[in-house]
Amino acid sequence: MTETSIELLLSSLSSLFFLFLALLTVWKGVNVVPQSDEYVVERFGKYTKTLKAGLNFIVPFLDKIAHKVSILERQLPEFTISVITKDNVEVQLRATVFYRVLDAAKSVYRIQDVDRAIDTESTSIVRSAAGRLDPDSLQSSRESMNDEIADNLRRKADEWGLNVTSTAITDVIVDDQTKDAQRQQLNADREMRAAIARAEGDKRSVELAAEAQLFEAEKQAEAIRVTADAEAYAIKAKAEADAEQTRVVAAAIEDNGQPAIDFEIAKRQVGALAEVAAGESSKVMFLPTNVTEILGSVTTVFETINSRRLNDN
Repeated sequence: MTETSIELLLSSLSSLFFLFLALLTVWKGVNVVPQSDEYVVERFGKYTKTLKAGLNFIVPFLDKIAHKVSILERQLPEFTISVITKDNVEVQLRATVFYRVLDAAKSVYRIQDVDRAIDTESTSIVRSAAGRLDPDSLQSSRESMNDEIADNLRRKADEWGLNVTSTAITDVIVDDQTKDAQRQQLNADREMRAAIARAEGDKRSVELAAEAQLFEAEKQAEAIRVTADAEAYAIKAKAEADAEQTRVVAAAIEDNGQPAIDFEIAKRQVGALAEVAAGESSKVMFLPTNVTEILGSVTTVFETINSRRLNDN
């Protein structure tokens, strides 16, 4: 080979080397991070920065991607926890935890096994929360327990760069002996509620009967009051009529004198005789000896009144 050929070969190799080096530098310095991940960058073994989703640049050959952390929400596998309730009954709780990574650097530098750490912390919190309740309350208080566990777990998980989104107690497992005791208690509660319902029904029946009697008494009193008002009105009307009659008689006496008096007396005597004669129990009727005189007096009174009317006309 000639010297010129050697120079051309060396020049070509140098160009290829620099091209390869440039491509390697670009490949090492440019990183495209997926939306669901974050990359933790180290320089000489020390944390430098965290790369977010999108196009990112690092210093080639000095920086390296040490950890690729998924920031998607995760679910721990269901785990079973043995707890002792408030009344010293052992039950099994099956639970799970949902969480996501907020700080990728903390999640890899503050804790080695995230899932195991959350599992251990959740077990402690669940046992503490369940120990304040009885077996019946465990079934009805799941939502409040889930909130309490999540709140307590968030404070610890924040140190690890995690966010506990929710916790869920999926099942409460009790042994057969405890189930029998709960069943007996449930039956006793049902019988007690039935007895209370019957007592309430009897009480209501008595109240309705008393209300009916009170209503009847009120209506009877109202009827008596109406009758009394009617009788009082009748007495008043009769008294007014008698007063008017007395006024008319007094006026007649004042105008006609003794004949008017004799007429009124005769009218009352005749009326009394008529009432005696109309009685069903009257078999024998005694007439006064001067009945003819009474009738004569009536005739005289009528004649006197008629003569005065003629004279007035």
